[in-house]
Amino acid sequence: MMNGMGWGGMWFGGIFWLLILGLIVWAVITLVNNNNRRNSQNYLPPEEDALEILKKRYARGEITREQFDQMKRDLQ
Repeated sequence: MMNGMGWGGMWFGGIFWLLILGLIVWAVITLVNNNNRRNSQNYLPPEEDALEILKKRYARGEITREQFDQMKRDLQ
């Protein structure tokens, strides 16, 4: 006995659950990809140019004023 559903009802039910399963898989993959993309952007160090590094070295006292001026002229 088919209880009035017929063959069409069985096919529709199977396709429906496959679509639901596909939607769940797609959502999980999308969430994981977006999360990985956000995390990788957070860990990238900010880029510094040579002059900024030179200024920081001078501020920390690693180089003298004369060395700073000479290196600055070399960079420009």
